[in-house]
Amino acid sequence: MIDQPTEPIDVLASFGFSTDLKVLGFAERDEHVPAVDPAYQFDPDVTLAILAGFSQDRRVLVQGAHGTGKTTHIEQVAARLNWPTVRVNLDGHITRMDLIGRDAIVVRDGHQVTEFQEGILPWSLQRPTALVFDEFDAGRPDVMFVIQRVLERDGKLTLLDQNRVLTPHPSFRLFATANTVGLGNLNGLYAGTQVLNQAQVDRWNIVTRLDYLPAADEVAMVLGQVPAIAARGDANELVAAMVATAELTRNGFTAGDISTVMSPRTIVSWAENLGVFGDVARAFRLAFLNKCDDSEVSIVAEYYQRAFSTDLDLS
Repeated sequence: MIDQPTEPIDVLASFGFSTDLKVLGFAERDEHVPAVDPAYQFDPDVTLAILAGFSQDRRVLVQGAHGTGKTTHIEQVAARLNWPTVRVNLDGHITRMDLIGRDAIVVRDGHQVTEFQEGILPWSLQRPTALVFDEFDAGRPDVMFVIQRVLERDGKLTLLDQNRVLTPHPSFRLFATANTVGLGNLNGLYAGTQVLNQAQVDRWNIVTRLDYLPAADEVAMVLGQVPAIAARGDANELVAAMVATAELTRNGFTAGDISTVMSPRTIVSWAENLGVFGDVARAFRLAFLNKCDDSEVSIVAEYYQRAFSTDLDLS
């Protein structure tokens, strides 16, 4: 694959909005380029921030509630630029050696020898690749310091065990997603997130927030991802009521009335369950209601009644 992006991208045609930002993509795809989702709905502000990351080599952190499609947003931009992308989920088990690399015993010419195996960070750094750290605020703080140097302007990485200093490939890009902005689990919704070092948070050139889609866009997203629902004669009215239910749960969560919130991912699961079970109420219970605390079920049932104008059987 060509090492440099050379193909001009029509931002209006690809993402649905106009900008003066000049964006280039790769002429060819390889196995690391995400697949294009033609039904994906782009948020203009977040998309512009991500495009700046690709075109201007800016480090971009996308923050937002769960299920809003933060990582998918980055991947779908990369898909339209033909930009190879590698995603790393930063759970609590990721170690420094996973990121940097480790010595491993391999067989060479019939003999066992010790050889350094690169981790995902130096591998990506030396290639025309977008590296996405998913759930950045869930990573162990000591491990997060590994990328501190990479976040700086020249972004060089020192491999102490190898006495090597790696210079980033000109087309290497770095992104991350997070549920919080490094302040930890303040509202109790994101257990396991860490308080991040603010000096590291400050190194991200661009921090953008991805909120839930406008209702009309969310309806279009669900219809695009669940073709079986889109084929129904009442598809628009049905999915609009599903989205309205989700919006009521989000308002209720903000007001402190309930502790569980419906994400776009949950609506898609609800729509898919409807295709399996054939009953809207049953699909709703299996996708969301059974996740709720018993004391909040009646409140959620009221949201359902308001959106569908019919009572939800709780028996």
